[in-house]
Amino acid sequence: MLNRLWLLFAQAVTILLAAWFILITLKPDWLAQTNITTIVDSVTLKENEDSSSLSPGSYHEAVKKSMPAVVNIFTSKNSNKPAGTKDKNKKSDRFNQFFFGDSPDSDPISSLGSGVLVSPEGVIITNHHVISDADEIEVALSDNRKFKAKVVGSDPETDIAVLKIDAKQLPSPITLGKIDSVHVGDVVMAIGNPFGVGETVTSGIVSAMGRDHVGINTFENFIQTDAAINPGNSGGALIDTRGNLIGINTAIFSNNGGSMGIGFAIPINLVKQVMESIIQSGSVTRGWIGVEPQNVSPELAESLGLSKDTRGVLLSGVLDQGPGDRGGLKPGDVLLSVNSEKVYDVRSLLNLIAQEKPGDEINLKVIRKNKDLDLKVRVGKRPSPQK
Repeated sequence: MLNRLWLLFAQAVTILLAAWFILITLKPDWLAQTNITTIVDSVTLKENEDSSSLSPGSYHEAVKKSMPAVVNIFTSKNSNKPAGTKDKNKKSDRFNQFFFGDSPDSDPISSLGSGVLVSPEGVIITNHHVISDADEIEVALSDNRKFKAKVVGSDPETDIAVLKIDAKQLPSPITLGKIDSVHVGDVVMAIGNPFGVGETVTSGIVSAMGRDHVGINTFENFIQTDAAINPGNSGGALIDTRGNLIGINTAIFSNNGGSMGIGFAIPINLVKQVMESIIQSGSVTRGWIGVEPQNVSPELAESLGLSKDTRGVLLSGVLDQGPGDRGGLKPGDVLLSVNSEKVYDVRSLLNLIAQEKPGDEINLKVIRKNKDLDLKVRVGKRPSPQK
C-alpha cells in the first residue's frame, strides 16, 4: 500500500515539474505577468496612503504660517553722479558687496530686497540699506499684488526701516517672537527673495547670539546663523520652528557675494524697540554725552599707570559745552561704569548711553590721575548720523 502511494506522489511531482518546464520554455510571459501584477498591487497600496501627512521633522506649518507676511521690495533711484564719483566710491562698493552681497549697478540704480508685514494696517519692517535714498519703493505681496510704499521712518544706526502701504485684505501679519526663547543651536529659517528668484526658505541653526564688533552698524547685537542668506534676502524674516519672527536678516559675511554660512539678523527685541520709536515719533531718540572714547588695551592701561586688567574706555576728547563737558568729564579720564554697569569697551559705552533718555541724569565712575571720581552727567540727545 505504501509503495503504491509513493509511486502516485512521485508521478504527480514529475507531471508538475514537466508542466512548469513547458511554461517557462514556451510561455515565460505568463509567469512574468504574475510578478508584474504583484509589483503594481504593491505600488497601488502605497499610493493609497495619506499623502496629506507631513514628513517627520517637517517645518511646513511654521513656513505656512509666516511666509504670506514676507514681501518683496523693489526700489529705484535716479543717479546723477558727476564724472569720477564711481571711482571715489569703490571702497564703499566693496564694503556693500562683502557684507550685504550688493553689487554696484550702472545708472539708473535699482535694487531688490525683502520685508515683513507686522500689522494689519500695512506696516512693514525692512532694512535701512534696502530703501535708503530710493525715489520709488514698490512692495509685492505673496498674492502678487503690488503697492507703492512710503517710508514712515528709518534708523541707519541699526539698519532698520519702517514702511507703510495702503491696501485692503492684507495677509495675516507675522507673529513676533521673544528673544529670550532663542538659543544657540535652535533651528531657524530665513525667508526672502534671494537673487530675485521668488520667495524662498532656507534653514539652519542659530550659530551665535549677541554678535557685535562686526563693523556693519553703529549699534550691533546680531543673531548669527548658517541659514543661507543671499542678495535679496535683506529685510526678510528669520523665523523659529513655530513660525514666529525672531530677527530681520540684514547682512552676510562673504567674499564672493553669496552665502558662505555666516549670516546676521537683527534680533526681534531691537527691531521692536526701534519700530515703536519710529511709529511714535518718526525717528529713534538716543542718549548722548559728547565724548570721543577709545578702548583701553593692556599696553595703554600700563602707560596710564593702571593695572593691565583695567576695563573701561579712555576719553580722548570731550565736546566743548557738550553734556559730558558740563558734567565735569575731562580728556584723559578713564570711564569705568554708567549707573553702576561696567563699561568694557567703546561698544558697551555706546549701548549704555544710547538707552538713556535725553534729560535723564546718570552716574559715571571715572579714574583721573589715578584717583576715583563719581560724576553726574545730564544726558543729551544723540545727533542724527551724517550721510
